[in-house]
Amino acid sequence: MTVVVGVDGAGRTRRLGEIAAAAGRPAVPVVFTTVDDLQALLARAHADAALVVVDDAHRLPAAALRALAAAARSGVPMAIARRPTLTGPELAELDEAVAATGPVEHLGPLDPGALSALVTAAIERPATAAHVDAVRAASAGLAALAAAVAHAPDGTPPALVARVQRLLAGGHERPVGGAAPPPREGIARLARILAVSSDLGDEVVCVASGLAPAEAAAAARTLRDQGMLTPDGERMIPAVARAVLADLPAPERRRLHDAVASALLATGADPVRAAEQLRAARARTPAAADVYRRAADGLRYSAPDRSLSWYDEALHSGAEPPVVAAGRAEAAVQLGLAVDVDAATASEADAARLRMVAGAAAAHDGRAGRSADALLGADTPGPVLAVPALMATGRPAPARSAATGPAPVPLRRLAEAALAIGDPAAALPLLIEAAEVYEQAPPAVPMPDLPHALAALAAVTTGDTASAEHLLERALSTGAGGPVAQDRHRTLLAWVRLRAGRYDTALAELDRLSGVSLPGRERLTLACLTAGIARRRGDIAQLRAAWALAEPVLARRAVDLLHLEMVEELLVAAARLRHHRRITPILEDLEAVVDRLDRPAAWAVSLGWIRLQIAVVGEDVSAAAEAADHLGGLDPGGARQQAQCRAAMRWAAALTGDVRPDDVLADAADLVAAELPWEASRLLGQAAIRTTDPSAARRLLEKARELSRAEGPADDAPPDAGQGTLSDREVEVARLVLAGRTHREIGSQLYLSPKTVEHHVARIRAKLGAANRAEMIAGLRKHLPPES
Repeated sequence: MTVVVGVDGAGRTRRLGEIAAAAGRPAVPVVFTTVDDLQALLARAHADAALVVVDDAHRLPAAALRALAAAARSGVPMAIARRPTLTGPELAELDEAVAATGPVEHLGPLDPGALSALVTAAIERPATAAHVDAVRAASAGLAALAAAVAHAPDGTPPALVARVQRLLAGGHERPVGGAAPPPREGIARLARILAVSSDLGDEVVCVASGLAPAEAAAAARTLRDQGMLTPDGERMIPAVARAVLADLPAPERRRLHDAVASALLATGADPVRAAEQLRAARARTPAAADVYRRAADGLRYSAPDRSLSWYDEALHSGAEPPVVAAGRAEAAVQLGLAVDVDAATASEADAARLRMVAGAAAAHDGRAGRSADALLGADTPGPVLAVPALMATGRPAPARSAATGPAPVPLRRLAEAALAIGDPAAALPLLIEAAEVYEQAPPAVPMPDLPHALAALAAVTTGDTASAEHLLERALSTGAGGPVAQDRHRTLLAWVRLRAGRYDTALAELDRLSGVSLPGRERLTLACLTAGIARRRGDIAQLRAAWALAEPVLARRAVDLLHLEMVEELLVAAARLRHHRRITPILEDLEAVVDRLDRPAAWAVSLGWIRLQIAVVGEDVSAAAEAADHLGGLDPGGARQQAQCRAAMRWAAALTGDVRPDDVLADAADLVAAELPWEASRLLGQAAIRTTDPSAARRLLEKARELSRAEGPADDAPPDAGQGTLSDREVEVARLVLAGRTHREIGSQLYLSPKTVEHHVARIRAKLGAANRAEMIAGLRKHLPPES
């Protein structure tokens, strides 16, 4: 006695044949006609001690099943094969009678060895492991399906299509055990829905197929028994799904896609999951377009690049451009892409969203004033978002009014902190709190700037680069604000490290930004960084490159308070390059902003410091004295600003030759403590080359060199050719000679006296064997090309 259980195509008939062949007795197959004929057959089998073989027992009528069960209980040897589902009490009775004295064998997917042998036999050559794996994926390892697709696992053999057609037509199904099978039409509908999309939830399947839950469950059992579903019954076998769809005309397939899309929306399924399934099915219908749009809307802020791809799918599927315009702009602005904010054809709600996008895009482009105006004209929470830009452009009254508007808590915290930006030291803890609140619940709005960036700028102004770096690294690690904010935070991180004297790490950040397309605000930051590095290296060529990058941005006259210290690098570069006409308008704009804020001490000091640095680089003694006198008349509360004011007085005096070494060293130490190490080394160097006391000059130069070694940017390793006899210091001098620097300028850059520079140049000429300066220059150009 043996019961063989398996879905169609699992090899039930083959297994019955093997059992009959191994039985050692005659085998009598049951071919049902009438109950009387069956009773006669069973009597002969009993008399002959033959094995009764019953294939597809689930297809027999109830009377036949009762007769077979009685025979099994009376001792007639019997082997039966059936589907997994016991469809009625009569089949269960027969199954119990046969299983009482024999095993029950469950046939499932073929094991790897058996499947490999089947495929090898089918294709008549050894099957590779990859080919066998492809057949298993297509057929779920069922023997009949594996044989059908053995030659082409990704194909749809006509014989398989015909088999599926027969199964769905119901030619083999008859009532069993007095119960009618599920309606054939419902089974076919369910099969088509499962063929279109795998891994659908039960509720979605029911809505899409139009079946009640009980009907859908019965239909799914039938499909599983027919060998059309995977063994777990969760999805349709891929080869079967292709065969089901191959029998459908294109309009019918599109109708199915619409049904699935509508069901997904009706049941509240994740639109991204729905969209992925529909895109895999190449659905291009109005309902699919709506799913794609919803998927895109859901990803605008978490994954804007994916969001744009879903908006594209929606447009390709027939969505009207105005319907997706606002969402598409919100995603694009997160990526730093150009956005279309024309609201002429948008609905009132979408027009309000586009105004928010316009405000964020203007901020990213470095136009704080335009950003503030756009956000003030937007709906909630636009005015609250405008507060940082209003303060940065010197408009405190409208900023205070806008800050009272309704907005999510993270945006209110940001606005409250921005109102205090006149005093960076007071604003910093508030901005840190705003950054923490933002991280807990990022609002789904286009952000002009994140509190992390504003906090970092405030922190640098107070001399707290550690907090600035921590905030920016945290924002980068969490991906806060999306790709456009990541570029913002990365450029600012390089700026913070430059200001702290960590030039090598600033250069590393610049290298990571190489080739990245940046919006206007970050292009300005990049230019400031490039100018800062060039200024510290004494690299005129790089300084010119930085100016070329920044000049178009500065020409817009769109500078703001928060980037005041950053702009210092460009204004000093302009002075170094003799572009004085570009300096005055920018300084006037910055002065106007500070004036409108009632000249807060911290920013007044920063602006006065810029004027001092411009005077120093131009060796303008009177302008330096004027800037120093102005700074000396201020009463800043911060330690950094106090250090700058004292150093300004000392610097202006040094330019006149009035050098007091101990005071210079003390003021330089204060600048270092205020995280202005490069400025400290410059003050020491300027004082050293102007003092008439050789002992004092040595002390000052030694300290300047100490700071330079600790903080200075590392040049690229010099080429080997022609330098074998030049010392490292001579290579540094040689590079600056090739850059056209005078002995005095070289000394200022390297913290050497002009006389020492002259000695270095003489030794370089002797080592090159040059008879005169022209030959030395030619030799250096040949063997020591200037850095690019």
